Amino acid sequence: MVADALVYHPAVSHYLKFVATTVGRDKLLRLLQYFARFYAWYLLRTNKPASAIQPWETMKKQFGLVRKVMRAGKNVEHIKAAAVAADSKNGDPILRYLAVGRQLGYAGYLTFDLGTLLDATGIRKTESAKRLARESQRFWVMGLSCSVVAQAYTLWRLRQREARVDRKEGEGVVEAKRIEVERAASRIQLTSDLCDLTVPLSALAWVNFDDGIVGLAGTLSSLLGIYSQWKKTA
Repeated sequence: MVADALVYHPAVSHYLKFVATTVGRDKLLRLLQYFARFYAWYLLRTNKPASAIQPWETMKKQFGLVRKVMRAGKNVEHIKAAAVAADSKNGDPILRYLAVGRQLGYAGYLTFDLGTLLDATGIRKTESAKRLARESQRFWVMGLSCSVVAQAYTLWRLRQREARVDRKEGEGVVEAKRIEVERAASRIQLTSDLCDLTVPLSALAWVNFDDGIVGLAGTLSSLLGIYSQWKKTA
């Protein structure tokens, strides 16, 4: 039957694995949130009426709030990851230090972000919410900056490895393919991080990006995140 063919199709099983992960659901919501941010800006710039803009503004705010609730407590995960990276004796020391910085940045971002949760949900309004939000954005910049430097350094090391590969030998061909896979993953992460940087830089008013740029950048990084998570759940 057609229904059975659809229900038991491998793509359906893959989709269920994807949405079963918190990361998968968050990336989908993030895609909708940042596309709504871009589209609301676009409608405003094209002089559309407030009644046309309001649904997209509401989508942006509500999906952002849902994501804030979903990531509550995730700071502990990054604190542990920072400790594990600091204790690791393997690998390049530069990448290890950058990993520690990245994880501490994300941990600080999520910790201060958690401090604004009651205010954002309207449970308890506090005067310190804006200050905590700005601190969270500073830590996010720190984490993303460490990640950007780490990916740039990784790409440089991959070029060095590739220069030493002898493609005439079987092992050299395998190594070259392995390098290509690692380079593709690093480029995706670097692009995603650079896109994500527009969000806190704009929120802190360190760079004057409008909602159109931030919305498009967030949409692109969300799509890249969905792609990476989809591959992980294959």
